[in-house]
Amino acid sequence: MPSASDVAVVGGGPAGLAAATRMKRLGVRSVTVIDREDEAGGIPRHCGHYPFGMREFHRLLRGPDYARRLVARAEAAGVQILRGTTVVGLAHGPRLTLSTPEGLSEIGARRVLLATGVRESSRAARMIGGERPLGVISTGALQSLVYLAGKRPFLRPVILGSELVSFSALLTCRHAGISPVAMIEPGARITARSVAAILPRLLGIPLHLGAELHAIHGSPRVEGVTLRLADGSLQEIETDGVIVTGDFTPEATLCRLGHLALDPGSGGPTVDQFGRCSDPDYFAAGNLLRPVETAGWSWREGVAAGAAIVASIRGDLPPPDRHVRIVVDHPAIKLALPQRIVLPLRRPGSKHLQLRLACAVRGRLAISDAGRLLWHRPLDSLPERRILVPLSGFADKIRGDTLTLVIEENR
Repeated sequence: MPSASDVAVVGGGPAGLAAATRMKRLGVRSVTVIDREDEAGGIPRHCGHYPFGMREFHRLLRGPDYARRLVARAEAAGVQILRGTTVVGLAHGPRLTLSTPEGLSEIGARRVLLATGVRESSRAARMIGGERPLGVISTGALQSLVYLAGKRPFLRPVILGSELVSFSALLTCRHAGISPVAMIEPGARITARSVAAILPRLLGIPLHLGAELHAIHGSPRVEGVTLRLADGSLQEIETDGVIVTGDFTPEATLCRLGHLALDPGSGGPTVDQFGRCSDPDYFAAGNLLRPVETAGWSWREGVAAGAAIVASIRGDLPPPDRHVRIVVDHPAIKLALPQRIVLPLRRPGSKHLQLRLACAVRGRLAISDAGRLLWHRPLDSLPERRILVPLSGFADKIRGDTLTLVIEENR
C-alpha cells in the first residue's frame, strides 16, 4: 500500500481507468487507482451484453470483456490498482483516508481525480408505498446477481423505468431466463430514445406509459404490485420481483462529506472546463459529474481529465480564479456542465457546455452576459438528452463574471 502517489484516482470504472492510462502515457511517474470492488472495471463488469468498446477498442464487446480490457490496458501502462479499498475521506493536501482489509490508512498525492460514478435511486427515495418484501432490487444488483454470482433472483418481475439502463435490465433478464411481466414508465413516453420501445414489444412485454408504481405487496417476498394508470384507475399485477431502474444520482458522498462544492442541478461537484473542482488539486470526470452518460462518453471524459491533470502538474493550466460562473435561469434546464469557465480558453479542456433538460422544450436557447446576448440557437429537445453548446461560440465575447442561460419557449 503506497503512502503517496503523484496522482490518486478514486474509482476504477471507464473514466478512472482511461484517465489513469492517459496520465501514465504522458509521463506521470506514479498513478494509483483506488477501487472498492474486488475487481476494477466499474458498471460494465455487470453488463453481459453489447454494445461496448467501439470508441475505445474499435470493436463490439460485452460489458465484462470491455471492463477487462480497460483494466489490462491500464496495468500494462504501469497503473497501480488498489482493489477492495474504499476512500472514506478527502482532505486538503490533497490526502485521502482509506479503509482497507487491514484497517485505516492514508495516501497523499499531488492531484486527485474523483471518478466514483452514479447510483440508482432506491425504492424509498421514490416514495413507493406498500409492504417491504424481498425481491425489490436495482439494475446494478440484478446484474451483479446474474453475471457475477450466477443467480436468478426471480422469474416474473416488473421493471420500473424506461431509461437506457431499464432496457439493459431487460436484456439481463432475457440472458438469465427471467420473463418480465411489465415495464412501467410514469411519463407519457419512454425516457430512452423511442426506438428502444420496440424491444419490449418484440418480447411480448406490456409497456405501461403514464403509469406509476403505487404499491408493492407480499410477504416475505414480492407477490404483486398495484399500478396507478394514466386515467387514474388502479391495476393489480401478479409478480415476484420489482426492478427499480434509473433515476440516477451522482455518487458524490465523498464530496458532500468533504470540502468540495456541489452543484444542486447535477448533484455532482462543481467543475471548470478542465474538470477542476473548487479545490484545484481535485478533479472529477465521468458520471460523477452528471447522471448519466454511456461508458464510452465517460471514457472520453477520463482521457480528457488525464491530460488536464498532467497539464496542471506541469503548471500549464490557467489559474482557476479568473473564471466566469454559469447561472441557469429557466426551470426546464436541469443542469449545465461545467459550472465555471476559466478564461482564456485553451487546451486541454472541454470544448462544450453540456446541458440537460427536465422536460420537453421547444423554443430558443440563449446565453447572455449582463443583459448582452452572446449566443443563441433554436431548441427542440426531449428531457435527459445531451445538448452541447460550443464554448468557442461565445467565450471571446464575455466581459463580465456571470453567464446566464435562458430558454424562450414557443407559445
